[in-house]
Amino acid sequence: MISTNQFKNGIAVILNGELYTIISFQHVKPGKGGAFVRVKLRNIRLGTIIDRTFRAGEKVQDAFIGQKKLQYLYRTGNEFHFMDLKTFEQIAVSKDLIGEQAGFLKENASVSVTMHKDTIIDVALPTFVALKIVHTEPGVRGDTARQALKPAKLETGQTISVPLFINNLDTVKVDTRTGKYVERL
Repeated sequence: MISTNQFKNGIAVILNGELYTIISFQHVKPGKGGAFVRVKLRNIRLGTIIDRTFRAGEKVQDAFIGQKKLQYLYRTGNEFHFMDLKTFEQIAVSKDLIGEQAGFLKENASVSVTMHKDTIIDVALPTFVALKIVHTEPGVRGDTARQALKPAKLETGQTISVPLFINNLDTVKVDTRTGKYVERL
C-alpha cells in the first residue's frame, strides 16, 4: 500500500482492479476542511485518462512494474512471438498490444516491454529502425518542383511514403512513432 503523500509521477497503482500510472498530482490544502490530493491517472490497458481525488493520507494499492528486453522472433496470424534473452522463454503478444508499430518489427529486433506480474502491458520499439525497400516505382526525373513522395514497400510488408530518389534495395531509416521516412542509409 502507498499513501497519497508518497505519490510521484510514473508510479503504478491499482484502482478498482485496473492498473493505472500517475501522470500528475497536486496536494491541495483549502482554508476550510481537510487536505486532499487531485490526481490524473492513465489506464494502462485502455489508455484512457481519468481525474481522481483522494483524501490526504489515504492509502492506495501500488503495483510493481518492470522493464525487460525481448527479441522479436516471428509472427503467426495476429500474434507476435518474442524471446527473453536471459531465460530463452518464448512469449506471444497480441497485435492489438503492439498497434501500428507492428509493421516496423523486423526479425531479431530488440524491443523493450513493460510488465506487471507476468503480463506484458506495453511493447516499445526502438525510435528509429533501418529497413530495406523491397519495391517502389522509379522516380520521374525533373519532378522536383516540390517535395514529391512515392509509396515504397518495406521488407516487413509495411508501406510508407519516400522521396522520389529512393530506389529498390535501398535501406532507409524510419521513425516508428510516426511511420515516416527519415533518411537513406
